[in-house]
Amino acid sequence: MSLPNQSILENSTALSNVLHKPGVSLFWRTFFFLAMLLLVSIVTWLQTFSALESEPRAIQNAQQIASLVNLSHAGLRYADAIARVSLIKTLAEQEGVRVSPRKSSDRYIPLGTDPLSLRISDELYKRMGSSTVVAKSVNGQPGLWVGFHIEEEAYWLRTDLERVGPARSSTWAIWLTTAAVLSLAGAAFIAGLINRPLKQLSYATSRMREGDFDASLLDEQAATSEIREVNIGFNRMAEQLSKMETDRAIMMAGISHDLRTPLARLRLETEMSVNDESARAHMAADITQLDAIINKFMDYARPDQTQLEIVQLNTVVESALYALSDNTDLHVTVKIPPNLTVKADKVELLRAITNLLENARRYGKSPGTSFATVEIVAKTSGQWVQLKILDHGAGVPEDSLRQLKRPFYRGDTARTSATGAGLGLAIVEKTIVSMNGVFSLANSDTGGLAAHIKLPRG
Repeated sequence: MSLPNQSILENSTALSNVLHKPGVSLFWRTFFFLAMLLLVSIVTWLQTFSALESEPRAIQNAQQIASLVNLSHAGLRYADAIARVSLIKTLAEQEGVRVSPRKSSDRYIPLGTDPLSLRISDELYKRMGSSTVVAKSVNGQPGLWVGFHIEEEAYWLRTDLERVGPARSSTWAIWLTTAAVLSLAGAAFIAGLINRPLKQLSYATSRMREGDFDASLLDEQAATSEIREVNIGFNRMAEQLSKMETDRAIMMAGISHDLRTPLARLRLETEMSVNDESARAHMAADITQLDAIINKFMDYARPDQTQLEIVQLNTVVESALYALSDNTDLHVTVKIPPNLTVKADKVELLRAITNLLENARRYGKSPGTSFATVEIVAKTSGQWVQLKILDHGAGVPEDSLRQLKRPFYRGDTARTSATGAGLGLAIVEKTIVSMNGVFSLANSDTGGLAAHIKLPRG
């Protein structure tokens, strides 16, 4: 049962590392692609409109203006002087077309080079000759000005270009802006609709990882068949894991009770029936070791139900040192800034630090000495607190470092004896990970093994 626990612990650590990596959420990724698709569609639609509607409209408007100028020219040309004055007055009042004499001193600005202007100019040149003048302003007066001759006299014909021009750009801008806003709103709605089941699944997974199986149930009546099948499968998996967790807790409690009762009787019988004091002491020590191993099993099998709070790191370290104060073979130096706090479970953090100090006391003795020298150093790094517990022993081979945190793993005989359960470092890693921290081991450059703990800063 320990190997699945270790696998779950490693997967949980890897998942935490992935979740903390920066990246784009699925909602924004989907929204971006939908928005790009819609914008490309709008641009394509504009190009199609320009090819199929704008150009024909420009030709039609140019022909209308050319016909207007031609009709005015013909009417003025074949009318007598009196009728010509009346015609000019009628054109100005009813059609908005003004005809005025053209002077050599008039200053004018030629019509522009946009497609509509070029098309109007070409049509007028074809119908009225190359001597025709087309301008957009004469003597500072804007409009569509056409200069032509009637016999020996020169005239200007002025009309409003906007009356026969294409649709106003402001109108198209309003329509395009409205279409773009509605398209982006639709893209956001679709992206949210796609992302919602995955977000619910992510939340349920995180709750399951924290041991809350009841809050991780998903909707089994979802409208989409694929999502419904995933939700049903996930709920069945959560139910099985919950049952396995309950069975494990009951089994471990039963094992603890069933083993401790005969051990207590065995201790009592040993003390009463064995006359050899040395043999009695050895037997009592073996019983004590068995009881400690059972405690380790219980610690490792305990569910991760941590209550995080702001904890004074110095206070926890002092409590751990006080618990080991009877051991004369352990010398500890502490370098922790005052008032340094972490976000952790005080009891669980105390248990983890005590395990590490006990591990250093047993296996971290300096070569040639009978005691272990340990340094405890802490510092802040952004929103994290890094705690290092370093012994000055023989260290550990590099190929064994990663395996030290595995349950029941025993290193070489120079560092490990057969008196433990091989669960101490596995318990420490499980405890630190449950507090949203990181635990790692490394050989120190100065010799010995260094345990690194990284916890959120309080």
